[in-house]
Amino acid sequence: MKKNLVKMALVMISSLFFLAGNAAAHCEIPCGIYDDETRVKLMLEDLTTIEKSINEIKKIEETKDHDANQLVRWVMNKEHHADLLQEIVSQYWLTQRIKPDTKDYDKKLQSLHQLLVATMKCKQTTDLANVDKARGLVKEFEALYFAK
Repeated sequence: MKKNLVKMALVMISSLFFLAGNAAAHCEIPCGIYDDETRVKLMLEDLTTIEKSINEIKKIEETKDHDANQLVRWVMNKEHHADLLQEIVSQYWLTQRIKPDTKDYDKKLQSLHQLLVATMKCKQTTDLANVDKARGLVKEFEALYFAK
C-alpha cells in the first residue's frame, strides 16, 4: 500500500513538473513538429500588438489627467509581446531552424539579429519607426527563409 502511494506521489509530482514547463516555447526535444509559416504570422501579430500598445500609450499620455493604471497596462503589454517575439526568434529560429549549412546562413543570422535589436528598441521607446523596422526585418527574413 505504501509503495503504491509513493508511486502515485512520484507520478503526480513528475506530471506537475512536466505541465509546468513554458507552453509558449517550442520544444527542444527535438519533436520534429514545426510550422514555420505560423511563427512568421505570430511575429507579425506581436508587432501589430506592440504598435497598438504604443499608439494607446501615446493617446493616454496626451490626456491631461491620464490614467496611470491603463498606461502601465499598455506598457506591460508592449513589453510582453516584444518578449514573445524575441523568444520566437531565439528559441525557434536561431536554436532550432537555422542550420549552419543552409543557404544564406549569414544573411538569415544578420536579419534575425537586427530583428532582436529592433524589438529591444520597441521595448525601450514608443517610436513607431522601430516597429516599422522590425516588421520590415520579419518580411526580409521571411523572403530569405522561404526562398526557393
